[in-house]
Amino acid sequence: MTSRPNPTARQARLGAELRKLREAAGVPNRQAAAQLGVSPTQISHLESGRIGLSEERLRRMVEFYDCDDTALLDALVKMSLPRFGSWWEEYRGVMPPQALDLAELEHDASYVRAFEVVHIPGVLQTEEHVRAASVFFEPNLSEEVREARVSFRMRRRQVLDSGTPYDVVIHEAALRMRVGGSEITRAQLEHLLQGSGGKSLTLRVIPFTAEGFAGAGYAMQYVGGVVPQLDTVQIDTTHGAEFIDATARLNRYRTLFESIDKAALPHDDSLDLIRRIAQEL
Repeated sequence: MTSRPNPTARQARLGAELRKLREAAGVPNRQAAAQLGVSPTQISHLESGRIGLSEERLRRMVEFYDCDDTALLDALVKMSLPRFGSWWEEYRGVMPPQALDLAELEHDASYVRAFEVVHIPGVLQTEEHVRAASVFFEPNLSEEVREARVSFRMRRRQVLDSGTPYDVVIHEAALRMRVGGSEITRAQLEHLLQGSGGKSLTLRVIPFTAEGFAGAGYAMQYVGGVVPQLDTVQIDTTHGAEFIDATARLNRYRTLFESIDKAALPHDDSLDLIRRIAQEL
């Protein structure tokens, strides 16, 4: 069992799910270690994502925890398998680790629900929009790193081509932000209109006039797992992306997204609003 100093979000999530199963079964750390033939410290490292397990040992451990959920077990096994050649690994060392984790999360998603207040969702941004925002937020980046980050953002669009259902709700405030100036903003809005016809993408807008909408102060994505137990919420914070998987918090975000859905205009009305805003520029 080789130690990982910096486990990915996927590896950490696998460990967290194994800890949940152990605790639900009432199995002490030392008993799990004895069953697996390792030390209690290694169980702690396993549950923090710092070490991995073979498929055979993983299945044996989950069986020991009396988990008879075959779909969950198969999903955990898939999470545990080594990954080679994933496109986001090309950007390791250039992009923040959380950005790579988000790309992997989107890649594995069964569906994605995104909400943005003051920004256009990343996978829907044009190159010019990404570049202008990068200059504003990180003016001291070298051109090489900046262009690599633009390239990374463009490659995240693959999730839209994969057929993964992607439901986006954008507040009107984000549509009126003139990132990079009026010309870039107009092109960005036209891009939203052109891309909204994709089979997997649903785009809706919450207008300023929405009755009863109290707002939400941050961007977030609800990413559906292969099974509901593996759902994840990703929110943007001042220190980077944060990934949430605690059951109680997931339930709160499910409720929040239901309220957001109710406040949003229907798809066609949303496109009409985007067109009107573009015409004003």
